[in-house]
Amino acid sequence: MRSVTHFNDRIRRPSVLLACSFVATLAMTLGCGEKAKGPDAAQPTKRITPVATDSAAKSASTVSSATSVTAPAGSAAKPSAAPTAAEAMAFLKRTEKQLLDLWIHRERTDWVKSTHISHDTQLLSARAEEAVMAFVAESATEANRYKDLKLPVAAKRKLKLLRTAQTLPSPAKETDRKALAKLAAEMGAEYGKRKVDGKAWSKLPNKHLTLGALSTILQKSDDPEAIAQAWEGWRAAGGKAPGARYVRYVDLANKGAKAMGFSDLGELWRSGYDMEPDAFAKEVDRLWHQVSPLYKDLHCYARSRLHAKYGDAVPESGPIPAHMLGNMWAQDWLYRMDLLRPEPAAAGKKTRTLTDVLVERKTTPTQMMRYGEAFFVSLGLAKLPETFWKRSMLRRPKDREVVCHASAWDIDWQDDLRVKMCVEINEEDFVTVHHELGHNYYQRAYKAQPTLFTNSANDGFHEALGDTIALSVTPAYLQKIGLDPGEKRSELNFLMQRAVEKVAFLPFGLLVDKWRWQVFSGQVKPADYNASWWQLRKQYQGIAPANKRGVQTFDPGSKYHVAASVPYMRYFLAHILQFQLHRALCKVAGHTGPLHRCSIYGSKEAGARLNEMMEMGLSRPWPEALKAATGESKMDASAVLTYFKPLHDWLKIQNKGQKCGW
Repeated sequence: MRSVTHFNDRIRRPSVLLACSFVATLAMTLGCGEKAKGPDAAQPTKRITPVATDSAAKSASTVSSATSVTAPAGSAAKPSAAPTAAEAMAFLKRTEKQLLDLWIHRERTDWVKSTHISHDTQLLSARAEEAVMAFVAESATEANRYKDLKLPVAAKRKLKLLRTAQTLPSPAKETDRKALAKLAAEMGAEYGKRKVDGKAWSKLPNKHLTLGALSTILQKSDDPEAIAQAWEGWRAAGGKAPGARYVRYVDLANKGAKAMGFSDLGELWRSGYDMEPDAFAKEVDRLWHQVSPLYKDLHCYARSRLHAKYGDAVPESGPIPAHMLGNMWAQDWLYRMDLLRPEPAAAGKKTRTLTDVLVERKTTPTQMMRYGEAFFVSLGLAKLPETFWKRSMLRRPKDREVVCHASAWDIDWQDDLRVKMCVEINEEDFVTVHHELGHNYYQRAYKAQPTLFTNSANDGFHEALGDTIALSVTPAYLQKIGLDPGEKRSELNFLMQRAVEKVAFLPFGLLVDKWRWQVFSGQVKPADYNASWWQLRKQYQGIAPANKRGVQTFDPGSKYHVAASVPYMRYFLAHILQFQLHRALCKVAGHTGPLHRCSIYGSKEAGARLNEMMEMGLSRPWPEALKAATGESKMDASAVLTYFKPLHDWLKIQNKGQKCGW
């Protein structure tokens, strides 16, 4: 999902489709496949409530092209033997101007491609992306020359941002650069074209099945064998080559990281968080240990309910089979909500919902977006510019193919804000509207910052901000704006639905990069790639594979972000930060009572606090931005526990007598 473009994502492309087209360009071939569909395409930040986010997805909300491996273009002035501070400052001034021009051009071509998909628009967008990559590859290399100079704090920060901007930096040797580009192209193209031949599986439909079709089987089928075949089919469709390619990819990617002064690619990725790489690794462990008791109780309850439904297909104790949770990667359990709902509806009774109200009122997509704008105006923020309403795409056009996945755009880094979304008139999209506009308001808030600081405090903040706003879409808020369905909702059901999306995601959000860090560092050897993947999935998620896995299988490659070299830790951080921000802003707004009932709607005080953080952009280390909004300079997952406390207390009662853990 391209909910928003993070700094690194301005160097890479968060669109699956563009990833395909650019990968195809690098591979000297066209035809990456049709428009990506299914949860992996739609998610990196994973947004089902929305986000995204990609939104996984967490295959949601921000999917990025991995191919940031273009060789330096050599357009900069020839460097002197000994770099000087004056050279460094001139370099930064020149780079920011050129980079902004390239970004704006790329955003415009990508907008046209996303809202008018054709062979030509894909090629034009890919070419604009390639120009950005070439420039950033060159700039990162030059920035590395100045890293040890004594410079103003802001200049040092900009140099570091450039050095860590590429998630797949160029190796020094041209032959290695070309080999890495080819590998990245192959991995991304293979993923985009992957389909399963249902004829080879006894329980699958007799046709070629996409990821979306296979996911539907996981979500809706009651046949454990069919579910297992859909799960295994997606992984088997990748063949044996992905694992072998990944070994070579790791070697070449590490060469690129070492050329930038890092020990391996994992250290480069961890260096983008205003702390030492090892300290960041310990920080995410600390956050996980805070929330793991809640996750373990949710896991215990879910396993007991699944066992009651499916019998021996889900054992009474130990890990839960990964394919039985309704998601291809078991990263959320939304499609098992009917089984997990604490208070089932009475037989034959249909609960009146927000969707019913919106449909009855003949609400239009524009009116949906106006409700979102009014939320931010109630916080004391300015209305959206008129161009937003003229240039956004809020409906699916009838005359052309488009990328409908919800995304927020900042075309000119000033006021040309837009949302691209085929708005459906339902509760889910009502929440998504608030999330996406959160990105737009963040983008506008930091527009006065220098080019290299026009982003969120770290790559988790943008998604966290969007979801923080979405957390305020509560029954009390709906009542204030006249959209109350008029029926009292079960608070436990409300919290369970949030938990199977957000709490269930936390260990997966953590382990994807933990696995890659171990692989990049050499701690995990190629022969153990798959075994270590499942070891981490068991350790953190309490999940087991659907069947015995061999050495030749490469299950990490079933996730787009691994195939496309998209860092994943941002999604874990966003799921922590959104609750911390929500708690602090609710306190500022004067809320009393359970945290899950709070909406900051109408609070000018909360809006001012939020805007102070947003205006800082990426100009200061993220602890300072966090403190501006919350008064706290450390990430704290205790807000997650506070939010879900009523549900957690209930889960503990339900789990009495159960063999919890795995």
